[in-house]
Amino acid sequence: MPQPTILCLASYFKGTTFLKAAKKQGAHVLLLTREKNKDEPWPRDYIDEVFLMPSLSLRPDIFYAVSYLMREHEISQVVPLDDYDVETAAALREHLRLPGVGDSVARFFRDKLAMRLQAEAHGIAVPPFVPVFNYDRLRAFMGRVPPPWVLKPRSEAGAMGIKKVSSAEEVWRRLDELGDQQSFFHLEKFVPGEIYHVDSIVWDGEIQFALPHKYARPPMSVAHEGGVFVSRTLKRDGEEGLAILEMNTRLLRAFELPRGVTHAEFIRGEDGRYYFLEVAARVGGANLEQLIEAASGVNLWAEWAKLEIAFAEGRPYQAPTDSEQYAGVLVCLARQEWPDLAAYVEPEIAYRVHKKYHAGLVVLATDEARVQTLLREYARRFGEDFLAVAPPLDKPPT
Repeated sequence: MPQPTILCLASYFKGTTFLKAAKKQGAHVLLLTREKNKDEPWPRDYIDEVFLMPSLSLRPDIFYAVSYLMREHEISQVVPLDDYDVETAAALREHLRLPGVGDSVARFFRDKLAMRLQAEAHGIAVPPFVPVFNYDRLRAFMGRVPPPWVLKPRSEAGAMGIKKVSSAEEVWRRLDELGDQQSFFHLEKFVPGEIYHVDSIVWDGEIQFALPHKYARPPMSVAHEGGVFVSRTLKRDGEEGLAILEMNTRLLRAFELPRGVTHAEFIRGEDGRYYFLEVAARVGGANLEQLIEAASGVNLWAEWAKLEIAFAEGRPYQAPTDSEQYAGVLVCLARQEWPDLAAYVEPEIAYRVHKKYHAGLVVLATDEARVQTLLREYARRFGEDFLAVAPPLDKPPT
């Protein structure tokens, strides 16, 4: 069987574990990234060729470039390493007639309006929402659903670009500011509550692995107000864990992802109901990779590479076994260029973040209560030792 060739798209520096795992699995690995990323510490020993472009999102430039590569490389699959590359990868698959997610399914994992409409059509609860297309429909929504609302960009990542609004006058003012861009947003009811995430591995349309977690504070609050980002593993058979795992199963079946990894977020509102918020066909950011690996022994980037190569070679994929421990992650912006974490010495520390102007730890224990105790104490100490606050970004850095 010929060696599979995988083209990885990376608008930003990430996915190094995928690149290493793909090469170790015997793939011919091509990386296409932006020119500004050329000096990042890519694992070049595991990459056969690196190609650079000013942007990976401009069409037809990306079609021309990858089609040119196809003259000499029999590309098996196109894999997006960043959220912003999901739709580009889908468009390339459509153009080159390669297997995997196409344009329509990709929208369920990038377009917040598309994912809400698809979830609602399959009986999955979502916060009340309305597209920003027809003004009469928008007025009716604001008359029927009391504020506050959130005006969300349909295709940004995480909490980026989200604006909380408290009156119809503020909505119209923001829409005037957006001008022709307003159709790329939607308006929805702001639902306060507890936020959860489920991170999954999907093969042949079925979930092979899924792990439930809970944020200490909503990511949107951390992004807009500052603070320490915290998430922890839930009991797999607890009430909260079972509820979001069941919802995640219904969601991914409705969205028809054939294979890959996903990061889905849910909220339990003050009414006690669980609602779907959003889902991405990628590994979660903010060091969730290390959190999940600590709690389960499963590295999602590496497993994603394994299943893509298994598909390319026409053989079954065997999902890993969950080690069923508990872990928690803390990350914050730091005042120091390289924060000194030497004073954090507890034996439960499983991983230390090494990134400029960031402080972060992953803790691991067999006891859920011990993890919660450490997270509470460390979050307090991070606030005193490191925490810096920066204004939220409306768009990713160029």
